[in-house]
Amino acid sequence: EELIASAKQRDASTEEKNELQMYHAVCNFYLGFHDEAEREAMSVPHTPLRNRLLLHVAHRKGDHDALMKYHSELRPRLEDQLCLASVHYLRSHFQEATQIYRTLLIENREFLALNTYIAMCYYKLDYYDVSMEVLDGYLQKHPDSSISLNLRACNQFRLSNGFQAEKELEPLLRRETISSGQQDFLSDLIKHNLAVFRDADNASQVFAPLVDVIPEARLNLAVCKLREGEYKEAKTLLDPVDPVLPQEYILKAVVSAAIGQQTRDEEESRSLTSTISS
Repeated sequence: EELIASAKQRDASTEEKNELQMYHAVCNFYLGFHDEAEREAMSVPHTPLRNRLLLHVAHRKGDHDALMKYHSELRPRLEDQLCLASVHYLRSHFQEATQIYRTLLIENREFLALNTYIAMCYYKLDYYDVSMEVLDGYLQKHPDSSISLNLRACNQFRLSNGFQAEKELEPLLRRETISSGQQDFLSDLIKHNLAVFRDADNASQVFAPLVDVIPEARLNLAVCKLREGEYKEAKTLLDPVDPVLPQEYILKAVVSAAIGQQTRDEEESRSLTSTISS
C-alpha cells in the first residue's frame, strides 16, 4: 500500500501503478481476501499474472464459469502451466496435474522442486512407493526440505506404520519447536500428522483448531467424532465437503448410515443412497 501511495505521489507511469496494484491483489489473495483480490485485479488491464490470479480466485469462490473462462486464456508458457497444474491439484485432478508437472520437468531438468509436486500427486493417487522413489531423488539434493520430509513421513505411514513415519519426522522435530504458541503452517502440519501417526487420545483437540488450516484435519476430526458416537457432529463437519476422493465418499456414507441407523431417519437414508450413487 505504501508503494502504491508513493507511485501516485511521484506521478509514476500507468504501467507501474497497474503492476503494483496487481502485486497488492496477489497479497490480498494469499491473505484470504478473495473478493478484494478479484476487485483489484479486475481494475487493471489484462496480463498473464492477472489471468492466473483470477483463475485461482474463481476456484476458491467455486465459480465454474469464471474458472473455465480464465482456464481458456492460459498459454503454454511455464508460469501458466504451473498455475494450471496447481489448480488441477486443488480440484483433486491429480492425474492431470502429474502429467503437466512431468512435462515441465522434462523441459526444465534444473527445476528439481517439481519432483516434490509430482510425489505429492502420486501420494494422493495412493501410489506411495512411487511417491517415495520420486522424493528420494529430490531429498538427495535437498535433504532439509521440510515439505519433502513431511511427505516422506506420510508415505511411510501408509506403507508401514506410525512409528516408522514419526522417525521420518525426526529432522523436523529437532529443527522446529512445536508449541501451542506457534501458528505457522509447518508447525500446524507436524502437530496434525503426529496426532495421526500416534493415533493420539487427544487427536480431536489437535484437529479441531486446524479444520480451516489443513483440509485433512476436517476429515480426521469427523472420524474422531464418528468413533466417539457423535454422529451429528461428524455430519456437521462433513456438510461443507463436496466429495471427490473415494475416502471422502466413504466417510460421508458411513456417517449418514450411522445417523440413519441411530434415528431411523428416512432422509438420512436417502442421503446415504445419494452419496453412494454419485
